[in-house]
Amino acid sequence: MPARDNFHSVMRIGPVQIGTHRDRNGRTVHAAVCTADRCGWSADYSSQTAAQLAARTHRCRVR
Repeated sequence: MPARDNFHSVMRIGPVQIGTHRDRNGRTVHAAVCTADRCGWSADYSSQTAAQLAARTHRCRVR
């Protein structure tokens, strides 16, 4: 059975969205994803503070 990917505590900082979810090992992970067209940047972090810092410092290379 596939794991359900339910995000909660979703927030937006500029074009980046941060959401909290559980990975397949049951650990809480914070995902930061850029929603700009053709950017494609995303990363997982173990703390929400790290995800927020990455969102604030992210600069899209695609213009």
